[in-house]
Amino acid sequence: MSHTRARRRDRRVYLGGHPVLFGLLAATRGRPVRRIGGTLLVHGTEAYREALTRLPLDRTAEGTTGAAARDALAGDGGVLFDQEGAEHRSARRDLAAGLGATGVEDLRARWQPLLVRRLAPLAGGGEADLVELARELSGTVVCALLGSGADPGEVARAAAEAAAASVRSHLPGPRRPRAAADAARATRRLGALLGSAREAVPAAPGGGPHGHGPGRADGAMAAMVAVAAVNTTVAALPRAVAWCADAGLWDQAADEVLRPVLAAELLRVTAASPLLPRVAAADGTVGGCPVRGDDRLLLVARHAAAAHRRDPDARGPADPALSRLVFGAGAHACPGARLASVQLADVLAALAPYRPVVTRARVDRGAALPGWRTLRVRAAS
Repeated sequence: MSHTRARRRDRRVYLGGHPVLFGLLAATRGRPVRRIGGTLLVHGTEAYREALTRLPLDRTAEGTTGAAARDALAGDGGVLFDQEGAEHRSARRDLAAGLGATGVEDLRARWQPLLVRRLAPLAGGGEADLVELARELSGTVVCALLGSGADPGEVARAAAEAAAASVRSHLPGPRRPRAAADAARATRRLGALLGSAREAVPAAPGGGPHGHGPGRADGAMAAMVAVAAVNTTVAALPRAVAWCADAGLWDQAADEVLRPVLAAELLRVTAASPLLPRVAAADGTVGGCPVRGDDRLLLVARHAAAAHRRDPDARGPADPALSRLVFGAGAHACPGARLASVQLADVLAALAPYRPVVTRARVDRGAALPGWRTLRVRAAS
């Protein structure tokens, strides 16, 4: 087993889902910043950080995450991705309790029994599908975070459909007919699912059933939290487990001290959201390259975090500041970083006694983020 094998397998999720786009990114990564017409491809670590923290960005421009969210919600703004200033700080505060240390510990109580149940077949020589596990786990976490009584599996499926439809409507190149309408319909379905189920779940004053989360009043925020949490989890967890198995890192996963570091390293190299599309709101510079207002920027998180050239190793990890770049940088960095790290560490802890190997891996070609449609493992013989 080796990192070469792990990289070869993991590369399939990029080439299977978006081969042209990721082929272009790979071909241009030799420079920190490269301009192609009105688009800047930003690969370098400092250039990536500079673009997110120093360059004014238009978060509602066509082709950005904020625009995708706004379109999917039929113009309902204020969904965290496109907010600024006091509005953005308020939205993040609403999430902070549920995604902070105490909130994550509450959520662990929800997912740990699920891990025991889902991985039980490994003890008897059976197999477990890590994609199915990640889907149920993410749906369970979202429902707990939002105070929703909806079925976790239905929430996860609806969130995946909404994200995939939204990405199809905003990828570079020719637009698919009715792609934007499909995205809006899928997101409304998710919002209705979460909203109707919340009617039966009394919310504590701070939001969800334990007093955290965005609360029952903001359906747009709930839908976007669900989309982000489900899709990053379903993309990240199976890929991280596959890498751990292929590279033979189960001894690090079994070590209580090394395990959290390994989780951060695996999240760095798998980079669940490998590409951040943004648009400049004013003239400036990124990595020494002039930027004009309305220029499009494709910020390549996986290259900025050195995922393409530095293997994961808990005994010689990358600097935490580098690892965290896969969650963005600055005021709009992903607030779920702690949740993702603790969640993956718990999955690795549950799997480590079995030292599982991958028996089947099938790329999800229609997913919003690069990932597996099936990732089955069994205990090593």
